[in-house]
Amino acid sequence: LVTRLRLRDNIMYVSSMPLDRKYMFGISDLLEAPQKYLYEPYEPKLSASFNYRSKLFAQVQRNDVLLSYPYESMDAFLLLLREAAKDPAVTSIRITIYRLAKRAKLVDYLCLAAENGKEVVALIELKARFDEQNNIDYSERLLDAGCTVMYGFTDYKVHSKICLISRMSGKTLQHTAVISTGNFNENTAKQYTDLMYMTADPGIVKDSIAYFHNMMTGRLDGRYSKLLVSPVSLKSSVLKLIDREIAKGENGRIIIKENSITDEEIIVKLKEASCAGVRIDMIIRGICCILPQVKGKTENLHVRSIVGRYLEHSRIYVFGSGRNEKMYLSSADFMTRNTERRVEIAVPVVDAEIRKRIHVLLDLCFADNVKAREMSSDGKYHHIHDDKDETSCQDEMMKLTPASKQTLPDNMKKRELHGKVFDAYYREKKNDNDNSDKKRRKKTRKAVRTAGDAEGNSGQHTE
Repeated sequence: LVTRLRLRDNIMYVSSMPLDRKYMFGISDLLEAPQKYLYEPYEPKLSASFNYRSKLFAQVQRNDVLLSYPYESMDAFLLLLREAAKDPAVTSIRITIYRLAKRAKLVDYLCLAAENGKEVVALIELKARFDEQNNIDYSERLLDAGCTVMYGFTDYKVHSKICLISRMSGKTLQHTAVISTGNFNENTAKQYTDLMYMTADPGIVKDSIAYFHNMMTGRLDGRYSKLLVSPVSLKSSVLKLIDREIAKGENGRIIIKENSITDEEIIVKLKEASCAGVRIDMIIRGICCILPQVKGKTENLHVRSIVGRYLEHSRIYVFGSGRNEKMYLSSADFMTRNTERRVEIAVPVVDAEIRKRIHVLLDLCFADNVKAREMSSDGKYHHIHDDKDETSCQDEMMKLTPASKQTLPDNMKKRELHGKVFDAYYREKKNDNDNSDKKRRKKTRKAVRTAGDAEGNSGQHTE
């Protein structure tokens, strides 16, 4: 390969480690004393933000709610969906789907909602790498249940994580918007750190309605007042927000927590901000294409990475401080693929108490001297040596996150596969000779192939 592709020898390396490392999941079964090598068991806590004996939708109408994975469980969101599926006053549920668990209760509740006569619209990204077949299977099941399924765009992956529930209250139509930094995935919600924001804020709701309308009509150039949406407004808005801090000079403040940063325009603007005296603190777990603390260029910019028990996955942007602070939660890293070639969303955190909660999380990340590594000006990462007590932000979050004193209803603990929802799940095995089913599956797979051909072999790594 090196000869045929005319490559340099020094880019080739030989590894004795298998490329497919799924076998690692079974290693603990082979150990005589597995607990010696494993973390102490931790079960995500039921969020204390809700009263589970009352309707969750009504509670979000009164107050914004934040769920913090994996310290809190995804059950509160699933219960909200289940409640909506059974509530006669709920008119519609709209959601974007990128990656789902192999056995997803979320799909059960969407199917149940459709069976109960609600309009259910699911925008499924068929080009979610490594999950293509899973998404095809789920799209077929949702179609069987009567949901409207859309497959995104040819040239842009829909990577946003948003759900909109609409309900009639008397003669008034109420909405709850749910926007997350990570997938609506019940399995990764136990392994990845992510934040989910639930709100009835009129501006965010209005933009969420417009977002789904634009997606359903194939428009990528929609206008939004509060949400930042790529590929149109997210990047340009971020650049303007950095300019706002540059104008403050040494009083400027920027905090960024992401998986990776590679976008050249944003990097150049951050360098400009550092030169203007703006204090910039970044938590970048993975790829980082900006060097911190370079004399005359990034002296006021600091980068750290946290690799611990859980995959740090939440994206948080903070511009300014005090009353003028603007904070966003987003599905997007500052990578060109996210800012220019994907449909992403960043939502402003309008609730002051929730902003305080997020700052507690960020403060713990910056206090971490166990799992955190600091990047120096030569691009190398170093352990943090200080005279403070050992602090692991993930361990502290497991301790500090409060748990509800209530328990979920017993019937929430079971999979609700009944009626037509149950039939839809097993239809592939029972009705393999159904010609209409075969035609629809053929059409779905053709859509996937077309989308895959359009995307091409870009070589971009998956999330």
